[in-house]
Amino acid sequence: MLDLPVWSVVVPVAALLALVIASALPRPVLLTLVPAALIAAVLVAVYHAEVIAHAVGEPFGTLILALAVTVIETALIVSMMLSGGAGAAALARDTVYAAVMIVFNGVVGCCLLLGAMRHRVLLFRVDGTNPILSVLIALSVLILVLPTFTTTTPGPSFSPAQLVFAGVMSLVLYGLFVFVQTVRHRDYFLPVGGDDEEQHAAPPTGRATLAALVLLLVSLVGVVGLAKKLAPTIEAGVAAVSAPIAVVGVVIALLVLLPETVAAVRAATRNRMQTSINLALGSGLATIGLTIPTVTVISLALHTPLELGLPAKEMVLLALTLLVSTVTLATGRATMLQGSVHLVLFAVFLFLSVIP
Repeated sequence: MLDLPVWSVVVPVAALLALVIASALPRPVLLTLVPAALIAAVLVAVYHAEVIAHAVGEPFGTLILALAVTVIETALIVSMMLSGGAGAAALARDTVYAAVMIVFNGVVGCCLLLGAMRHRVLLFRVDGTNPILSVLIALSVLILVLPTFTTTTPGPSFSPAQLVFAGVMSLVLYGLFVFVQTVRHRDYFLPVGGDDEEQHAAPPTGRATLAALVLLLVSLVGVVGLAKKLAPTIEAGVAAVSAPIAVVGVVIALLVLLPETVAAVRAATRNRMQTSINLALGSGLATIGLTIPTVTVISLALHTPLELGLPAKEMVLLALTLLVSTVTLATGRATMLQGSVHLVLFAVFLFLSVIP
């Protein structure tokens, strides 16, 4: 036996089956089946990542979760870029920006509010949060702000040389962070206090871990294929309600970050705020550090346009978010007030995304 729930084995196979038969289905059935199969594949992919994470321990566990979610997000972005729909050139920017705002305000805000409601004051390691925050701020400005002000090319874009440089720097910073997190200063990213049954549960067997790895890969293949099928539907839905095309990026980011949000909130309610921050900020960092180099390669290889620089309104919200996050994470202690502030900023982001 694999020592895994039956549903965790059935869902990845069912997702692949749904992908195979999707092309033959009538449109009404397709619109029902594909989103359901995609969400199920995302959830089961993160479940199997959690199994692997429990087997390898912290902080490798949160790193694996972040990488799994980033692969899913990148697959969605690339699929929709290749579909060539309206706003495809700015899709990567909109999704990365949405992911940063969701992570900093939505995920961190929920973790702080719900965790503090149960434990009053939440503790985390400044030595662990500051490195993630510094890399995230640097990459956010480099990728989302600087292109608007460069002069080699018109508009909010980099020239090919600048794009390659930005992609390489993103990989370098992300690689250095992973080295610091997992090797050089691993102890900085371990939970502070907290105690729950999951921490002391027996790790999965080697067979279960290997099975989870295989099923994770199968789930990700299903996500990639189903995302390609769903891409035109998302764009058509956004256009039907006359929402800005940037809402497509918000939908993608919300979809792929939902399972990780649940995991981060669960850790916060168990008084393991450092694990929550590792999950939340780690996924945001992986989104920029890995997604941007990937779309850079695709853009240059296929000669497709790629817009990265944010408009003025989004720059202001990003700057405000980074400032508030710096203040929140500077002391190693937080209460429900900080969580409420982040959630208000998240509400502002969602409202202005739909009604700019």
